[in-house]
Amino acid sequence: MDTLSQTFSALADPTRRAILARLAQGAATVGELAGPFDMSLPAISRHLRVLTDAGLIERHTEAQWRRCTLRGEGFRAAADWIDFYRRFWETQFDQLDAFLKRTASEPEQARQKGKSKSRRRSSASSSPRRNTSGG
Repeated sequence: MDTLSQTFSALADPTRRAILARLAQGAATVGELAGPFDMSLPAISRHLRVLTDAGLIERHTEAQWRRCTLRGEGFRAAADWIDFYRRFWETQFDQLDAFLKRTASEPEQARQKGKSKSRRRSSASSSPRRNTSGG
């Protein structure tokens, strides 16, 4: 699996996102990270492994504690990908906005002319025709 897919896959889980939110406040031990969750330490460890494999956190052993910290570099590929599409859509929305402003600033008369022509056409096509076939 490529790095970007691995990152988004790791971020897809709400438990892992909660762990990352906690680590944004500072380093924490595995036990501290497990505290708020109703799951076993092995289950938390599996979540931490996914986050580590995705490059989003680092795990260090200090004496008998295993500390986890965020890795900013791990978020870079996802942030760059999101930023690319953010700029793309901002450009698209700016173009749409310009188009809407251009079309909204047309004189009201021009729009009314178009409406009256279409009314004449529709009323002409809906008027009853005489049968001239002699039947």
